[in-house]
Amino acid sequence: MEQAPGDFALTMDELRTVARFAAQSAEQSLPVFEAEDPADPRPRAALDAAWAFADGAPRTALQRTAAVEAHRAAKDVMTEAAQLAARASGDAAAAAYLHPIAKATQVGHILRAAACAARVAELEAAGDAGAAAASLEAARQRATPALIDVLSRYPAAPAGRGRVAELMRTLDSALRRAGG
Repeated sequence: MEQAPGDFALTMDELRTVARFAAQSAEQSLPVFEAEDPADPRPRAALDAAWAFADGAPRTALQRTAAVEAHRAAKDVMTEAAQLAARASGDAAAAAYLHPIAKATQVGHILRAAACAARVAELEAAGDAGAAAASLEAARQRATPALIDVLSRYPAAPAGRGRVAELMRTLDSALRRAGG
């Protein structure tokens, strides 16, 4: 397949690195969703699909389907924290399908699960921004050189609205400084 200018290749190992990072991030917040809706298995299934891929299983429609279902589960709960926890699990499964195109929107596949987990930590701490900062710092420390290398191929995280976008940009900047 021909690459457009600015696009690049991603190996399966690199995709697994991204999926592992996203799954580690989502795993932190999933208990918040499960506490609110213990009967809904969709976010857990998405996280399991992400881990299966990260651990060497083939990338299949399972990750795509599970990601979509986890995002649907987010619409079925009431609290922002539970919604974000479900989205983080969906984002972890979707990380298997990070596209090797030089667009800032792709950064969400790498970092959005960690940003959602940081916002969940903040909400669970009654809005304490220090909890989000601690979660982002833990994510920064978890980031491997291989993950930072993949991230560095993309433009900076896009400016979006809302706290999750702000947290994602903060993590993006921290990782790029660490890798630079």
